[in-house]
Amino acid sequence: MEQFDQLIEQFQSWTLSSLVLQILQFVFWAVLVLVLAWLARKAVNRTISDNSLRYKARKAIRFGGYILVLIVAVASFAGQMQYVTVALGLITAGIAFALQAVIQSIAGWVAILSGGIYKPGDRIEMNGVKGDVIDIGITKTTLMEIGEWVSSDNYSGRIVKLSNAFVFKGPVRNYSTDFPFVWDEITLPVKYGSDAQLAGELILGAARHELAAYAGYAREHWKRMVKIYLIEDAHVEPTLTMQLTDNWIAFNLRYVVDYKKRRSTKHQLYSEIRQAIGEAQGKVELASATFELVGWPDMNVRLPEHKK
Repeated sequence: MEQFDQLIEQFQSWTLSSLVLQILQFVFWAVLVLVLAWLARKAVNRTISDNSLRYKARKAIRFGGYILVLIVAVASFAGQMQYVTVALGLITAGIAFALQAVIQSIAGWVAILSGGIYKPGDRIEMNGVKGDVIDIGITKTTLMEIGEWVSSDNYSGRIVKLSNAFVFKGPVRNYSTDFPFVWDEITLPVKYGSDAQLAGELILGAARHELAAYAGYAREHWKRMVKIYLIEDAHVEPTLTMQLTDNWIAFNLRYVVDYKKRRSTKHQLYSEIRQAIGEAQGKVELASATFELVGWPDMNVRLPEHKK
């Protein structure tokens, strides 16, 4: 009986020593892999000048380092290499069950990078949040938010992190992918009695003067889109339409503009149009909402008599 107890103690001691050795080996190799990955990222920062390429290289190195650490962990604790496949299968099944949301986010990350859904620097809207992409992580995308309590497309100052899984759950609106321009429009009310033809010429002339460069760039980009996608050849020059309303003549100006310059471009257009109308010597006048009283009912007013 004593010999049996000694045998059990020796086995436990040997098992503990083997486990400690495996842990030490894993720590050594994991640290080595992480240090090499860190050195590789430092080398990338020094050698690659392109921001987009440097960003992608750093992400690839970091992700590759994590994969190598996982392989080292499996190889260290699985015992023999012929059991690595079985161990990987069990680990994968457990992770898939416990971390479903994380796996969806990682799958979204793969879809974003491989499918070119968006990239750092793009302006997107996803899950109701609009902003500029400043980082694409393995599980989350980081946006510099625009809109909300500020008008137009200005930054709100908030940094928003969204799960990459949202690329599978709803639309992703990209303002700057293959066609880095958007259509915008302004509506101008002109008084009845004004020279409508002259008003249209003034508005369209100001738009063409301000947006000539944008229209040329947009035309080249749109030609490339027509070759890539099944899409019609759109008209990217400024267009003007007129509508008669109960109160005034409404001129609607539609134009293509850089997606990051909507606010400033609209300001310049309003300024030029206002100046042009001011130089028209009263032939064109802008309208505003007014009310005209066309009748007044008879009223009987009785004032109380004052006692003397």
